[in-house]
Amino acid sequence: MNRMTDRSEGTRTPPDDSRTVHLTDPRAMRALAHPTRLQLLGELRTRGPQTVGMLSEIVDEAVGSVSYHLGKLASFGFVEEVPELARDRRERWWRAAHERTTFKPVEVLDNPERRAALDSFRRSVLRRYVEVLERYLESEATLAPAWVAGATSSDTQVHLTSDELMELQADLKALGDRWEARGVAGRAGTEPVTLMFHAFRRPE
Repeated sequence: MNRMTDRSEGTRTPPDDSRTVHLTDPRAMRALAHPTRLQLLGELRTRGPQTVGMLSEIVDEAVGSVSYHLGKLASFGFVEEVPELARDRRERWWRAAHERTTFKPVEVLDNPERRAALDSFRRSVLRRYVEVLERYLESEATLAPAWVAGATSSDTQVHLTSDELMELQADLKALGDRWEARGVAGRAGTEPVTLMFHAFRRPE
């Protein structure tokens, strides 16, 4: 699934992490908020390079529509063409330019335009999370019992200071990073597993 975290800010790739793109530009936020573009980017990140035709079938959109949305994503550096994979001049391959997208909501609090754009993007991401969870529920009965037993979903309420919430964020990041490092694709017996976590000050 598409990797999205709210730890960092930007529409640029930091020099020490070429795998990450940071959202800062409200135009890029609005472009990525489109559900089809968000899905296309996620599919390229999880499946690897794909042709326009392949993506058209995956997202159930017309080839022309997919090409348009890929062009929009490319204009902000989210995806890029892979011409060396093409077998002829008509075939166009695309890949994700980065493995994850990060953002930092606290940095847009005093900028109404950026705050609105980031809010739109984050709501699209949340809807995508719901779609993925619903797809899992629909397919659960077809999975081996061991996979069903291993899945988990939970929520709880704790009382923390803002500093403790930051500490919890760091703990969750470390946990995710540890399993990401261990869970590389291609190992015998493995299947894709989606990990989601949220921690926030509960509204009154």
